[in-house]
Amino acid sequence: MPSGEVLLLAHRFAMDEPHPGLCLVRRLPNPSTFMGRKRLAEEIQLAFLLHHPSIAQVHLAKIHLRRVHVVMEYVDGPSVDTLVSAAVVRGKPVSEAFALYVGAELADALHHAHSLKGDGGKPLGIIHRDVNPRNVFVGPHGEVKLSNFGAAYSLVIGREESPASLVRGDVAYSSPEYLERVPLTPRSDVFSLGVLLTELLTGRHLFALDVAVRAPQGVTPLRTEYTPSLPLEQMRVLLSSFGPDDVEQAVGAVAPDIRALLHTALRVAPGERFATAADMGEALRAALTKRHPGYGRHEAAAEAARVVAEGGCARDQVEFGESGLYPEGLDEHELKALAKVTPASS
Repeated sequence: MPSGEVLLLAHRFAMDEPHPGLCLVRRLPNPSTFMGRKRLAEEIQLAFLLHHPSIAQVHLAKIHLRRVHVVMEYVDGPSVDTLVSAAVVRGKPVSEAFALYVGAELADALHHAHSLKGDGGKPLGIIHRDVNPRNVFVGPHGEVKLSNFGAAYSLVIGREESPASLVRGDVAYSSPEYLERVPLTPRSDVFSLGVLLTELLTGRHLFALDVAVRAPQGVTPLRTEYTPSLPLEQMRVLLSSFGPDDVEQAVGAVAPDIRALLHTALRVAPGERFATAADMGEALRAALTKRHPGYGRHEAAAEAARVVAEGGCARDQVEFGESGLYPEGLDEHELKALAKVTPASS
């Protein structure tokens, strides 16, 4: 993993009896300082509190050989990052319906985290801060799962926060206010979801990857936790001049009502975005129902399988996010045949 985490696939056991299915055992990086270890423990405790059908559940945390290991839900399906890559390979983005469906499911998951309350009914103020395609998976039954709340921010009093100069998560999907180190609200995740949704709908990242920029002058130096999709300083420059014209250029070919939705999610000023992830989710579901009635889990599962199969024809030239997606030893003509027999979505 880019963050230094190590993942293992395993069967779960309880009372000497195996549970159906598999789980992921994630060995986390070992912080070198007491404060770092304290922060890691608090992040795991926050993750335990999240129970939502669209959030990958954390089951258990254990110390083994002086390293922290977390047992979490395994999603037997591709990441959105892999689906976007496979769609690019086949020369066609995922369907509009699929993008709206995934976006609505993620918005529901984020609202659950944002509105979660702790003891005494006090809001925990959880903000994911790393909503990116590698942290979103589509399961075999069309279920959408948001994972990796390890970068999450919370308003829990006394919680050890990340150093002010450390940017956690993939900055290519960060909100402008996060990179400017101002106080965050749930609307930061709304912006990140807008960036992800734009990529799903168009097959291209919102920000130009080939634009050379100079490092900004007179700003506080920042550092990233791990190598992001885009250089940190490049993202800071791009966001400093980002506006509605940039959104329009990126999504000009998208249907007008969905384009308006993206414009709202991607406003630079947080107060001009959707007030909550729930509001964004309602808008996405309304568009999905109006434009693609009946599209749901079954259709999403079929489309995800088809995109993976069609994109697999170039698996020797393109590195996908997950291993084991394609049967070993299949030649190109066999993969094409596999794509033809994959059920089509409506």
